[in-house]
This record gives sequence, structure tokens and C-alpha cells, in this order.
Amino acid sequence: MNTTSVSHADAPASDAAQSRMLVWDAPVRVVHWLMALSFAGAYLTAENDSLRVVHVTLGYTMAGLVGFRLIWGLAGTRYARFSQFVRGPGAALRYLRSLFSRQPEHHVGHNPAGALAIIALLGTTVLLVASGWANYNDIAGHWTEEVHEAIAGAMLALVGVHVGAVLLSSVLHRENLVASMISGTKPRTPGEGIRRAWRGLAAVVLAAVLGFWWWQWQAEPAAQIGVHAVAAQHHGAKDDDD
Repeated sequence: MNTTSVSHADAPASDAAQSRMLVWDAPVRVVHWLMALSFAGAYLTAENDSLRVVHVTLGYTMAGLVGFRLIWGLAGTRYARFSQFVRGPGAALRYLRSLFSRQPEHHVGHNPAGALAIIALLGTTVLLVASGWANYNDIAGHWTEEVHEAIAGAMLALVGVHVGAVLLSSVLHRENLVASMISGTKPRTPGEGIRRAWRGLAAVVLAAVLGFWWWQWQAEPAAQIGVHAVAAQHHGAKDDDD
């Protein structure tokens, strides 16, 4: 995931003039990797009933991260804002066509095609969590489970396209986009970077997620005892009837 465009056909400056500038603030990077970790964990635990609490916790985590990302997309740093990188299908097609030319469009943040992928991933996450919540709470019947699984499959496909596009863009633009999402920096001329990393806010987000995980898993044994008690009570009532 990368944010904003500088202009349609801005080519990078000469190597001599370039330096590594901060592009991705710390909250963007933390949310990105926590989202990736949460989706991978939720997907891998989906069919294991003994890990249901892990699956549900990671799903709720994704919902919270999307909520934060939407707020940060309005009030965050330059390359985190939706207004800087959401351009529409026309700009995305123009960017994709430029990849096959000798001078592909360069963007400091997210390119227009990547921006559409990000919006699709955020929207799909909302649908995924909502259908999972409905299924977990047995709302609207068994069909919600099938809807949840279908959306999870669509999400996995979007993630695959996103990862493939990042790797392809890294090769075509000769810059490691994965490393940039870890370090937050890119090789650019002065004036294109952001001034503040907001590491404190990123630490708060990470602490909130870790605290939520701890709280959920601490509460799980009590929830399991309650489930077993209800089951035992139900079994005893059946015996009395017999």
C-alpha cells in the first residue's frame, strides 16, 4: 500500500540530486502491517473451532484498523490522505498504460491503480467483518457463513493482486516498495517528503491492538466455562426429561 501522486509524468530527478526522504508516516506503516498480519491470521484460523477466539479477535482488529485508517486518510500526513491519491479509473488506466512505455508515470506515494486497490481492500474488509459478525452472532441464518467465506475468497484474490502489483512496480520503477513500507522512506529530491513520522501515534495504535488481543484472550477462559456450563445444564435438563 503506497499513497499519493506527484503529477502525471513526473520522472524522478537525477541520482545525484536524490536523497532518501520520509514518505510513509509511522501510523500508515503500522496499520498496513497489522492489517496484513490480522488477515493472514484470520484466514488461517477460519476452519479451526479451537482457535475461534483468535479468528474473531483478528476480525475485530481489522475493523478497528480500517476505522483508524479512514480517519487518518482525512486528517493524516500528506501521503496518507485520500485526497492525495484517489484519482479514479481514468487515471488508473493511464498509469497502467504508461507501465508499458519507456517512461512510466512516477508517483511519490500511491499510484492511481494502487489507490483503487486500497479502496477495494478497505471496502472488502468492512463487508468481511460485517458478514463475520453476523455469522458469529447467528443473525439472519446460515447463509451468512457462505457470504462470509465468499467475501474472504474475494479478499484473498485482492491481496494477491496487490502483492503482485507491488512486486511488478518495484521492478519497473527500480525501487523497493516493500522496503519503503518498512522504513517509510523513498529516494526523492528534497521538498517531496513529509516532516513528521508520528511515531507516538503509531505506538498508541500498536499498544491498543496488543491490549485488545490480551483482553480478548484473557476473557476467553471465562467464556468457555460459561459455554460448558450452559451445555451441561442443557444436558441435565434432557436427562430429567428422559
